[in-house]
Amino acid sequence: MDIFAVNTKPYSDQSFGTSGLRRKTEVFAQENYLENIVQSIFNSLEGFEGQTLVIGGDGRYRNDKAIQTIIKMAVANQFGHIIVGQNGLLSTPAASHIIEATKAFGGILLTASHNPGGKNGDFGIKYNIATGAPAPESLTNRFVENMHKIDHYWMIHAPDIDLSKVREQILGSTIIEIIDPVADYSRYMQQIFDFEAIRQLFQSGFKMTFDAMNAVTGPYAQYIFEELLGAPKGSVIRGTPLPDFGGMHPEPNLNYAKELVDLAYGKNAPDLCAASDGDGDRYMILGKSFFVNPADSLAVLAENMESIPFYKGRFYGVARSMPTGGAVDLVCQKLKKNCYQTPTGWKFFGSLLENQKISLCGEESFGAGSFHVMEKDGLWAILFWLNILAITRKTPEQLVKNIWTRYGRIYNLTVNYNTDSAVKAKHLMDSLSSKLVSVPNQTINEMTVSKACFFDYTDPVSKTLFTNQGILINFGPSDQAMIRLSGTVSSGATIKVYLHHKDQRTNLSSDTALEPLFNALQNLMNIPKYLGKNVQITKT
Repeated sequence: MDIFAVNTKPYSDQSFGTSGLRRKTEVFAQENYLENIVQSIFNSLEGFEGQTLVIGGDGRYRNDKAIQTIIKMAVANQFGHIIVGQNGLLSTPAASHIIEATKAFGGILLTASHNPGGKNGDFGIKYNIATGAPAPESLTNRFVENMHKIDHYWMIHAPDIDLSKVREQILGSTIIEIIDPVADYSRYMQQIFDFEAIRQLFQSGFKMTFDAMNAVTGPYAQYIFEELLGAPKGSVIRGTPLPDFGGMHPEPNLNYAKELVDLAYGKNAPDLCAASDGDGDRYMILGKSFFVNPADSLAVLAENMESIPFYKGRFYGVARSMPTGGAVDLVCQKLKKNCYQTPTGWKFFGSLLENQKISLCGEESFGAGSFHVMEKDGLWAILFWLNILAITRKTPEQLVKNIWTRYGRIYNLTVNYNTDSAVKAKHLMDSLSSKLVSVPNQTINEMTVSKACFFDYTDPVSKTLFTNQGILINFGPSDQAMIRLSGTVSSGATIKVYLHHKDQRTNLSSDTALEPLFNALQNLMNIPKYLGKNVQITKT
């Protein structure tokens, strides 16, 4: 086996955040593009020679070729043990668990999360450290520095590894271990949740439909729900991972999971409908003709957390991203638990989880997790819901409405302004920022602005200050809007506006409850005018 250096030149557009790097698939297909990124990661690490590296992905187009490249580069760079999911598949939370459980040095995950896949879709890469958590900014900044100055990468001459069979192989002095991607994760879930209680729930006639969206959680869901828990065969739909996700946008929300939503609102609706995203770190819950928004879901999980033995006596507190509605704040007040409001981004939850400040966390984009892995975990959240349903024998609607009755309802709406111009989006945010001084005390459509400011956050553990994490605008005590520029698209840009309205009336539609706030904000900021005629507006 020959190890050799390949001369290369850096690509100027490369960047890397804690959620990794996402670009169009055709960008990653450029000569040496992926190799530059991988070698830059290795160049930024110290002491990994002879250590274990975990590799996996969400099965999107080019995952198979990219994994072969990464294996050969990892061998050339002297890793001693490489763990790869069978057929290259590993959900993000499962990979996080394997990294921590095997005491691996770290892991490379090939995913663009909920972004579309296929030849004309998106591709992505991220690095997770030994705790299973995404690489912190201090490390990703080193990745970027090395990407901008790389001049060669290390490679070996070797045939491709057969990833279809669970077994060990030797390549040079490196052990290549192909593992069942589902086995370790499913065993771990059985340690957390009461599978016998959930089995009895299904035996009672409970019906569930889980939409894997042709993404990575299909094999996990089929084994856990249908084999271990006894859900009827066919409870998992679109369970085969496809390179282009079957042409779907693998994001579990009301827009992209429309077939599941139609099923939930149909006359023969199952008791529970659920879905997860491309790499398995997001989820959605629906009851019969009832949508559970992420904020209310987090509140239900918090109120029932200590009914799960795994968390009994280990419920330290909760964190939510600021754009997520504050229903869980009200639950935490009653339970006398700390509740932190963080900027958007999983990295802000990480230090709170690791230092036992919190046991539960969630964000506005259907992500939730706990200290069981250092990533969001969609199937874990769905199993949590199933366990609660098994214990309480209530419906999702009853559980959520119990929160509303006890605390009042916080109505939530996310408005996405999608533009093909990142420059226009940046100019818009700059313009909105300049307006902040003049906005307070303005009355718009009979609603008066009581506060307008940047959202700044100080990490309770490190005391690090993070400034300008979005724009907050309050209209009195019951209405709040938050505006931020999303960082999860591979091209163009998305301005996200989050609307929250608290009301003791619990039977309003979200559109009715939030229409005054939406109209006032439109008149105040006029976002579509700034972005131009090509802007696309969606609501979730």
